[in-house]
Amino acid sequence: MTYRVLFILGLLFECIGQILLSKGLEFVYAQKPIDFAHWFLLLGAVFLIPQLFSFSNSFFTKIGTLTTLIGIVCIIGMCVLDFVWWSQPNQEVRVEFATHLSKFPSIWKPFITTGPNFLNVGLLLMSIPYFKKSKVGFVLIALATLIVFFMRFIPNRLIYAYFIYAIGFSFLLFTKTTLSNEYQT
Repeated sequence: MTYRVLFILGLLFECIGQILLSKGLEFVYAQKPIDFAHWFLLLGAVFLIPQLFSFSNSFFTKIGTLTTLIGIVCIIGMCVLDFVWWSQPNQEVRVEFATHLSKFPSIWKPFITTGPNFLNVGLLLMSIPYFKKSKVGFVLIALATLIVFFMRFIPNRLIYAYFIYAIGFSFLLFTKTTLSNEYQT
């Protein structure tokens, strides 16, 4: 039960981190004594890990768990880079650092541009085996994934996506059929 609560809390932390980021870079760089936005993202990603190994033992769950773990590692790496950006004394140094990193696809792609999206794909894959148990939960998770990848025109779409993920996984993880099946095995 604790892992499920941490999982939902992790998704809500991702949402809070996105809310803080939506206030703009100037707001993020002005946060003191720490970069709260990226700490929420980091903790959110870490809180997802324990539940990953408690999902059903299906093909989609195994692939989804691996994909989600890759996404979590990429989010952790992104947060580390963002902490470095946050710690720089001024915008000129931040731009110089970004320009330097962008020349290294082995860093830029996995941690900044494409890597964190693995989390979203993994979350969708892990929900597939639960379709029969909670169609509403699965549909919400599928909707959140669609928002992430295909609705870039929605301002602050990641806030909505992670909030919808949290609701969808709440349906999957806290329905009576899910709970009773867990205790029977």
